[in-house]
Amino acid sequence: MSYAIDLSGRVALVTGASSGLGAQFARTLAKAGAAVVLAGRRTERLKELRAEIEGQGGDAHVVALDVTDVASIQSAVAHAETEVGTLDILINNSGVSTTQKLLEVEPEDFDFVFDTNVRGAFFVAQEVGRRMVQRARGAAPGTFTGGRIVNIASMAGLRVLSQIGVYAMSKAAVIHMTRAMALEWGKFGINVNAICPGYIDTEINHHHWQTEGGQKLIQMLPRKRLGQPQDLDTTLLMLCANESRFINGAVIQADDGFGL
Repeated sequence: MSYAIDLSGRVALVTGASSGLGAQFARTLAKAGAAVVLAGRRTERLKELRAEIEGQGGDAHVVALDVTDVASIQSAVAHAETEVGTLDILINNSGVSTTQKLLEVEPEDFDFVFDTNVRGAFFVAQEVGRRMVQRARGAAPGTFTGGRIVNIASMAGLRVLSQIGVYAMSKAAVIHMTRAMALEWGKFGINVNAICPGYIDTEINHHHWQTEGGQKLIQMLPRKRLGQPQDLDTTLLMLCANESRFINGAVIQADDGFGL
């Protein structure tokens, strides 16, 4: 006897899908049967990912999105729902960081991180959440009205790390945002949860792990290893599944024990 998570008939919007974790999240949801809407600024990269997913029998669509621009968010969500259908799942993944000591942080550095990681994440979730709530209020009895929002935070939001203090602050805000949304929107069948990944080896940071500093950091990890993007697959699918209706406001550490 086996158990499988089937997302057939569901539509998922993935922000920051052009690379790294976002691209992996999109592949995973497509393999589970969801129609995925790939959102981000680098549309050429998104088109390449769409071709890859479609080549494997999945259903993928591309929409341009700049999470720092509220008008862009509204346009992207409207376009996604017009082209693909009402959104059932949001993977709120877009994020940026800087590496600097707190005394070196300039106003523009602070705004760069918070505009994407906090303000952008909030207004993406708000736009999708508003539509989910409207659907729940006007739905016919017995129809599917629930939604799943997964905010991608970080273990840095739970454990402050040197030289990425502003990033850590922004992800702590995402964690609290997750709980606030879960509290307000839960009555509409919308489950809002967060994943806090640990150190994951992606194309964006791969070069760092080859450096002396990167190798030193790896040796400080509990099991002296990095995670791979696919290590988050089961956590993601669990939170997106129809069967996860009793999980709301959860903040899940997927960090190989680093936060202990």
